Amino acid sequence: MRFQTLASHKWFLAASLASALLGGAMMSGQLGDRSMAIADEKPAAKTQLLRHVVLFKFKESSSEADVQKVVDEFGKLKSKIPQIHAYEHGTENSPEGLADGFTHCFLVTFKSEADRAAYLPHADHLAFVDVLKPHLDKVLVVDYWTNE
Repeated sequence: MRFQTLASHKWFLAASLASALLGGAMMSGQLGDRSMAIADEKPAAKTQLLRHVVLFKFKESSSEADVQKVVDEFGKLKSKIPQIHAYEHGTENSPEGLADGFTHCFLVTFKSEADRAAYLPHADHLAFVDVLKPHLDKVLVVDYWTNE
């Protein structure tokens, strides 16, 4: 029982101190005109980005040089297509063994659905697909909006 009383007492003191400090700041003008607006402010809208995740499983007949050419050509798209906000890629290295044969992951970021819509039929993207097709066994594409 004594513990609950002591804990309640500490909480009351902390809340009282915080209230006194805030009240003092408001009275001294340290918060300026914002003192009344704090409770009414809405959080700033977060900037969301559209992620285009692409996984490739290459044909067993594709050589390392063939695969590298695909990787290189995909990487060139960022400088050719202005709607691409960001690009990164890597190879599978998960210890879980759940990659289902997919070896390469590419992440293309757009600022809007309109940017993605311009990218998909873009002549340079279609030329890349022509380089890719002879070596592609399987592809998986997932697009999502970020939460940030």
